[in-house]
Amino acid sequence: MRVERSFAFLDLCGFTSLTSTEGDEKATSVLADFRASLRDIASRRGVRVAKWLGDGAMVVGVESEPLVSAVLEVEQRVDGGSSPLPIRAGMARGRVILFEGDDYIGSPVNLAARLCDVAGPRQVLAVPELADTAPAWAERSEVRKVRVLGFAEHIELVRLSLRPGGPGAVLDPVCGLTIPADAVYAIDPDEATGPGAPTRFCSVSCAAAWRDRHPPEAVAAGV
Repeated sequence: MRVERSFAFLDLCGFTSLTSTEGDEKATSVLADFRASLRDIASRRGVRVAKWLGDGAMVVGVESEPLVSAVLEVEQRVDGGSSPLPIRAGMARGRVILFEGDDYIGSPVNLAARLCDVAGPRQVLAVPELADTAPAWAERSEVRKVRVLGFAEHIELVRLSLRPGGPGAVLDPVCGLTIPADAVYAIDPDEATGPGAPTRFCSVSCAAAWRDRHPPEAVAAGV
């Protein structure tokens, strides 16, 4: 059975070296924090962690934009937090074979993994087709061609990152991303959950998460 999917591979840079210098306890703590962050973000964004790969992971999305948003949020949370290790990521999209219900086989999977290998610390690389679906708060580089192991032709890729906030930037109360004023998702004021409730988020998924955490009845009760 063939399906259209988006794929991302994420990897903690320098994990083996950290294990050697800081010991197993420190390394496993860093890995646990990374996995907890990815689980939380993937669940909220509507994508799935398909596999844990030691100090990395493979993430799958039916749609591209939630996958791109999830990877950029993970990069910001890990690299902007207390983790001593940066992450790198590669993303691709295309038709693949869905094998035995939970495994994916095909060139897009291999390409996403290889782009992760090509990426440097704090770099998120994607094919242009997938980068075109990035949220408005993402910034993309010019397209460049690189040689990727296992592919005969040079591969076009784009580097994605979070746009600088600038004047009027908005702090999303759910994901913690600082979003440029022209890139926010605004919910209808009638949907807000009480006086002073945030009405601007980075996405529909974060707005929905806020409403789930602050139902009208809880706000009315002062919870």
